[in-house]
Amino acid sequence: MSARLAGLKRSALSLRHRRNPLGRRGCWAAVMACGALAALGQAPWGLWPLTVLMLAGLYAFSRETPGWRRAALLGWVAGTGYFLVALSWIVEPFLVDPLRHGWMAPFALVFLCMGMALFWALAFGLARRAGGEALAFAGAFVLAEALRGWLFTGFPWAQAGHVLIDTGLRFWASMGGAHLLTALVLAGALGVWHLAAGSRRAGAGALATLAVLYAAGTVLMPAAGAPADAPVIRLIQPNAAQHEKWDPALMPVFFDRQLRFTAAPSAAGRPDLVVWPETAIPTLLNHADATFGTIAKAAQGSPVMLGLRRLDGPRIFNSLVVIDELGMVTARYDKHHLVPFGEYMPFGGVMARFGIHGLAAEEGGGYSSGGGPRVIDLGALGSGLPLICYEGVFPRNINPVAGKADAMYLVTNDAWFGKVSGPYQHLAQARLRSAEQGVPMVRVANTGVSAMIDGAGRVVAHIPLGQAGWLDVALPDALGPTVYARTGDLPMLFLALAFVAAGFGMRRA
Repeated sequence: MSARLAGLKRSALSLRHRRNPLGRRGCWAAVMACGALAALGQAPWGLWPLTVLMLAGLYAFSRETPGWRRAALLGWVAGTGYFLVALSWIVEPFLVDPLRHGWMAPFALVFLCMGMALFWALAFGLARRAGGEALAFAGAFVLAEALRGWLFTGFPWAQAGHVLIDTGLRFWASMGGAHLLTALVLAGALGVWHLAAGSRRAGAGALATLAVLYAAGTVLMPAAGAPADAPVIRLIQPNAAQHEKWDPALMPVFFDRQLRFTAAPSAAGRPDLVVWPETAIPTLLNHADATFGTIAKAAQGSPVMLGLRRLDGPRIFNSLVVIDELGMVTARYDKHHLVPFGEYMPFGGVMARFGIHGLAAEEGGGYSSGGGPRVIDLGALGSGLPLICYEGVFPRNINPVAGKADAMYLVTNDAWFGKVSGPYQHLAQARLRSAEQGVPMVRVANTGVSAMIDGAGRVVAHIPLGQAGWLDVALPDALGPTVYARTGDLPMLFLALAFVAAGFGMRRA
């Protein structure tokens, strides 16, 4: 009997070797390549069908992988490849001051991507533990992406579902948010796998459903446009490169440029609001009275929203203010969701002793966190939800308050993100936030892309990346509370949990 078992094991090993002509190293290289190619569905490349195909291939690999530990390793390797491409822009902030931070760039990219890939490892390992079937894989993947947006302050950048933001499927974000889009991507991938595996009915059904949802989303997408009496917002984009932004010789140049754009005449008359980007002026709020007077004079009666820093004792805040026609502050908001290792350093006081500071922080502790998301009163413009840069990627911060706002106002400095992929991915996530909430967004970026986004997530007008300029554009109406605005992520998370539980149930049966 033992000899017979040994013979069966040798036969199985021989069969497995014939199934894998690439060899072990070639197999892992193929897995990483699949992950890397899957990332090309993200902005600016937009090759979302490639994401679907590569995820189908990765699911096929996972089904042939023995044991949940090996499946988790497969997910980690694939995820590392995916994030190395999707988050390649992460080196850009470290190259703004290469002498000080350049040495960190490769470590930041590699370690961040390997860390983010742990969530893919969790998804693949959990799915395999639950039996490895399609529903368990989809549920585990959605749950892992949700955890990535929460743990360690969260980093929900480049989620699989983000590849659908520029398609008709974006409409369904108003029903289930980013996690529903991720589920749709996985449905497509699993449908492709079923077709390739010979399960034509299941595969064709999944792909047909996806096609119907795509067509329906395109048809149901609210029409573009703003009412005739809509307020007009002026977007100001100074295009100050990050390595020049705080140069004492160039700061007056950028300030004068913003003043000139603010004062520029328009055939339609003065705008109802002028918006400058994040940290638009070098002056601290505590000493900005004269600067505000100069800005108000250029605005000629229009209120101005802008970003700047402020001191409160030993604490420094990344803030946004609105000033009236006299240069008086009528509203203020402090950024509350800060960028770790950028705007603050964990254990900053200790790290500062070794000369290590956050990229945008002048001291070890960096910026202080504000009191949380809130709506501000903008007078005739109604209510607005202010967001500063990184805060626009977190639906959990926006969902509780966005329904109380007539519009969202996001000011940012995407000069940190370079000129290849980071700014476009940041813009895509802003579009997703509007589609989720049915609320338009005024997005003003230092180097671009500045844009007016309607409540369907459509870019109505924009100033291209890397250009200085201004744009007057009518503010679209809010579309009313969406299903997602009322329910948040809970329905999708419960559904994902149910899929994983079903996988465990079928395995035991």
